[in-house]
Amino acid sequence: MQAFYADHFVLPLPEGHRFPMRKYSRLRERLRQELPAVQMQQAPAASDGELALAHTPAYIAAVITGSLSPALQREIGFPWSQAMVERSRRSAGATIAAARVALTEGLAGNLAGGTHHASSDKGGGFCVFNDAAVTARLMQAEHFRATKRVLPVAVIDVDVHQGNGTAQIFAQDPSVFTLSLHGEKNFPFRKVPSDLDVDLPDGTTDEPYLHALHLALETLEHRFDTGLIIYVAGADPHEGDRLGRLKLTYDGLMARDRAVMDWAWQRRIPLVMCMAGGYGRDIETTVQVQVNTWSVAQAYWERWQNRSL
Repeated sequence: MQAFYADHFVLPLPEGHRFPMRKYSRLRERLRQELPAVQMQQAPAASDGELALAHTPAYIAAVITGSLSPALQREIGFPWSQAMVERSRRSAGATIAAARVALTEGLAGNLAGGTHHASSDKGGGFCVFNDAAVTARLMQAEHFRATKRVLPVAVIDVDVHQGNGTAQIFAQDPSVFTLSLHGEKNFPFRKVPSDLDVDLPDGTTDEPYLHALHLALETLEHRFDTGLIIYVAGADPHEGDRLGRLKLTYDGLMARDRAVMDWAWQRRIPLVMCMAGGYGRDIETTVQVQVNTWSVAQAYWERWQNRSL
């Protein structure tokens, strides 16, 4: 199974910044040690033209040149730097590259990504460019060139925070279905309606969470004929997350990942995954959730390689 990374582009964050930048390199290190069958690939950088499939040219130019207003830069949550620009390009490029692999192998992923708070003309919540939105649009364009048919894409977002940016970008696009399963009272406090939003109360545990997820997948099946899944597999519903406010265990999150990947496998729908949020009180809890997600994914990738199973 192929995994794309860009953790060698490290943002120069001020002391005490709450974004856990180290989790990306730590995840790659753990996967190399514990899942050696996962093949690591350095992520390419998304081009301006690729980014423009989901973002306005004015916003892209402002990010690249460092000319965003102070208010818009604060909304992103990172100070501007050239490393921020390059990392954001490669975070999108990693999901693009993984999607191309997934369309032939069934499953691949990005060790970062899931930047779902970035909308067409601004960023937010540590998200600069929306990798899922750029990838969906580019895969659709490439598929249409090859087949003259539209590729219907479902974004299944199970980060604890609602995917407001993704919802905004695809609000008028019936070829992309946005599903967000998130904490009702969590960030963002002004949510943009997805095609399907599942709002969960604080303290939700494994059983009600999984029940809600299964109902959401049933609804997706009835409402949309999916050709590609972009799976935003946030680690932040974990009970040890300091920003999550839900109470899922490691086992519950692995059951979540199995539910989504099995739903895709049973219907032979290619799936590309990205890791999204995770703010564990102990960074190792976040990394463990993500290692578990990759372990589940590796098992399903092996099924895809022998499709008679």
